[in-house]
Amino acid sequence: MELNTRNSIMLFPKLNKLIIVIFAIAFILVGLYGYRLFNYVFEENVKKPGSITIPYEASFEQVLDSIRKLDILENEKAFKWVARKKDYPSFIKPGKYVFDTGMNSNELVNMLKAGNQKPITITFNNLRFMEDLAGKVSKYIEPDSAELIAYLDSQAIMNQYNFDKPSFHAMFIPNSYEMYWTTTPEQFVSRMQAEYDRFWNTKRLAKADSLNLTPVQVITLASIVQEETIKPDEKPIVAGLYLNRIRKGMLLQADPTVKFALGDFGIQRVLTKHLQIDSPYNTYKYAGLPPGPINFPEMSSIDAVLNADNNKYLYMCAKEDFSGYHNFARTLRQHNANAERYRQALNESKIYK
Repeated sequence: MELNTRNSIMLFPKLNKLIIVIFAIAFILVGLYGYRLFNYVFEENVKKPGSITIPYEASFEQVLDSIRKLDILENEKAFKWVARKKDYPSFIKPGKYVFDTGMNSNELVNMLKAGNQKPITITFNNLRFMEDLAGKVSKYIEPDSAELIAYLDSQAIMNQYNFDKPSFHAMFIPNSYEMYWTTTPEQFVSRMQAEYDRFWNTKRLAKADSLNLTPVQVITLASIVQEETIKPDEKPIVAGLYLNRIRKGMLLQADPTVKFALGDFGIQRVLTKHLQIDSPYNTYKYAGLPPGPINFPEMSSIDAVLNADNNKYLYMCAKEDFSGYHNFARTLRQHNANAERYRQALNESKIYK
């Protein structure tokens, strides 16, 4: 028996070596495969930074197409393998996502699957109408301008936030705000209302009250001030002038309100015929402030009203040097002299309308 066993071992020495070699090769292959999978998961896989926008109801192939167009992955195969292992194709979330250098496939998939978007900075200023606002904001978020304006034009929404159509402008204070690409019209308006409340803190409310103005009236006056001068250092002076006219019960006679009523902002010279338009925005015809802002005034314009210069001016006229500054006057006589110099300058420059 012992002899037979020894003979068996001697008969198959090559077979034993072959088994060892096979096991060694298998072990190496398994190790290599494991190392490859480890790299798939944890090796850096972004060769250059970039961002993709994933729309609602996008497919996994659409996500891949967006990534391919940017050519930002070192190894697309690794990304797809990790994505499928983590069942990402079943949990695709819309949004704007940033791929930073140094991120591996595991981090990328986790970010996309969790919907961890990169905030977008939305900036708007120098706008007049709600349509302008909708067009500007829609460039940053998923809803298009038509969807936004339909929401912004809703009387029910205005009522919800205690505004009417003319005053609703006042709730949207120009600035830079961080939001997500997936922001809905409801979320955008809600955010603007929160920012409006934050802006109107106790200090600003007290200043408005000292002027006998509501926040909407302050913003309405600020919109006129903003149209009247492009010079920041003049804004408080102009604001003080109009506050003087309001206190005296005088017509504001603000040219920008006439242009707004006419819907013609290319007018360089407001003529008598322009002043005949019957509109609550025509401050040559109707006393007091117009029913709402004529644009979306910037914070600097609003604060210029709240911190208006304590002057005695009642009249203003653009300077004849076309510098953008104004001549201010306390009396009509002084104003007429200033206005005559400006008219002569317009005529010499052949500006008739």
